[in-house]
Amino acid sequence: MGRRVTFDFSTMLITFPDGTQRQYPPGTTGLEIARSIGEGLARAALGIVVNGTVYDLSRPITEDATIRILTWNDDDAKRIFWHSTAHLMAEALEALYPGIKFGIGPPIEQGFYYDVDLPNGQMISSDDFPRIEEKMRELAKADNPYQRIEISWEDAVEYYRRKGDEYKLELLEELRGEPITFYRQGNFTDLCRGTHVPSTGYLKYPKLLSVAGAYWRGDHRRKQLTRIYGISFPKKEMLEEFLRQREEAERRDHRRLGRELKIFLITPTVGSGLPIWLPNGTIIRRRLEAFLRTEQKKRGYQEVITPHLGNLELYKTSGHYPYYADSQFPPMTVEDEQYLLKPMNCPHHHQIYASEPRSYRDLPLRLAEFGTVYRYEQSGELTGLVRVRGFTQDDAHIYCTPEQLKDEVKGVIELTQFVFRTFGMEVSTRLSFRDNNADKYGGDIALWERAQREIQEVADEMNLDYTIGIGEAAFYGPKIDFIVRDAIGRRWQLGTVQVDYVMPERFQLEYTGSDNAKHRPVIIHRAPFGSMERFIGILIEHFAGNFPFWLAPVQVSVLPITDAQLPYARRIGALLEEKGYRVVVDERSEKVQRKIAESEQRKIPFALIVGRKEEESNTIALREHGKGDRGTMSLDAVVELFATLDQPGA
Repeated sequence: MGRRVTFDFSTMLITFPDGTQRQYPPGTTGLEIARSIGEGLARAALGIVVNGTVYDLSRPITEDATIRILTWNDDDAKRIFWHSTAHLMAEALEALYPGIKFGIGPPIEQGFYYDVDLPNGQMISSDDFPRIEEKMRELAKADNPYQRIEISWEDAVEYYRRKGDEYKLELLEELRGEPITFYRQGNFTDLCRGTHVPSTGYLKYPKLLSVAGAYWRGDHRRKQLTRIYGISFPKKEMLEEFLRQREEAERRDHRRLGRELKIFLITPTVGSGLPIWLPNGTIIRRRLEAFLRTEQKKRGYQEVITPHLGNLELYKTSGHYPYYADSQFPPMTVEDEQYLLKPMNCPHHHQIYASEPRSYRDLPLRLAEFGTVYRYEQSGELTGLVRVRGFTQDDAHIYCTPEQLKDEVKGVIELTQFVFRTFGMEVSTRLSFRDNNADKYGGDIALWERAQREIQEVADEMNLDYTIGIGEAAFYGPKIDFIVRDAIGRRWQLGTVQVDYVMPERFQLEYTGSDNAKHRPVIIHRAPFGSMERFIGILIEHFAGNFPFWLAPVQVSVLPITDAQLPYARRIGALLEEKGYRVVVDERSEKVQRKIAESEQRKIPFALIVGRKEEESNTIALREHGKGDRGTMSLDAVVELFATLDQPGA
């Protein structure tokens, strides 16, 4: 006789990230689970991921689940913390400005904002921040719980009708038929999906940062609201360090340096989020492109060029439309066909692959393009070069056999790491996998699991120090995201590598194998810089505008002390230009000290100062930006020095 198996229906099985399992009564909250592990974890916990969905710690879990408890080190936890602080600020504003109305208040990359409509023509400026912050700290001390309230759509509408808040009523109209939740803390109630920290007592160290105007829903035809930005931290020293870093970041701000160094221009006459590259910026960009082109050529890439728009059906086949429809410009109709500004380069590259029969002997096929794409970003989210509407990706797609996949991924990872090391940036790695929300992703789950397994095997074989981001995958495949740390410690997600079994199915891509049968290739999507605009914006701040010699728009200034040395200065400038260096000769009748100061302000790496003594001895006085005099040198010695510096990574 077989052994009798009994089931305990009074408990639920909770699986932790390391695979261990525990049983708990149905209805146990995330906070109770954290406390069962340790009081330290319970104090640090800010939220919990339950089967891929972020929950409040106070929300009951009612069935078997895979969970991950979120602490400050998790990006999801920071979003919870900052979204909760947005609600705390809103409560303070409602107390200080009776009759205020609220738009949306999401967490952002660093901190949060809330769009508000102030009553009776009132305005808020940074002068009002201390009073608002004081009220926020007072409300935090009250330690009121964040309560999640499920409410019918009709009752929610009635609540905001009584309150006279047309913004929330508009949002509710779009949520008709969906579950509606309010969140309440103290005297403040808001329409919100969540998630929030357990209570306001977690939010002791808020700081308001800036105020701006923002059109409702990003539409310039709608009313302009007041957008208040802020941030908060669980510890006072974290806030102090952020403020120190922010002060340094303001000194390095690429928008200010971009103007001062004449790198780029953004003008409303052309359009928000559409940068124009000035001559200096164009030099930087072309040098970066040449650097990557050289490395790609060594690795067997072929460069292609594709159009700036395509037939809408192309993007429907790929899935970019409708998956990313909200972030795309509206389709345009031309001769009864619909076209879309190109949101991604990959569908175009797939057409190149499909344009002729392919054999396993042709693979891997590596297609690369500096391709410009267009995304519709809300006007309030546009930020210099780092958040734009038109940008160029250093995009490439590798079409390979499944057997070649891991080696190709390793090659791409090595290239990406090399790129960031060249600029002195520390690199960390995140494996971005799918969650359990099937609606977010295309393709066969078995192929997804295979791709995720292969990515993780590569990361392990290369000894990468990585984290896993559940729910961070692209809709067509898992990816490896590279997070770089700049000179002042900020982290930026830049390069990415994606493994894709989905697009070959969607586009019916094939190759003939050694068995003479048809097979599907695997696609690797790859972009080390990511966006040229974003990368250059970050690079300006990383170097504080002090570009290395090989990348500087102007590498050398030649500064004659008097007009008598102008012919000698011109001969030096011409000789250096013949050797390929980017040189300016300052021919103005100004004192040399002023010329030196202006060369420093322009952050030109080297100044060559020539007077009567230097002309007579056929030498120059060399001055290095930020470091001062390097003594008198022969021109040959200077050329030899420049030759060692005029290469990436020098």
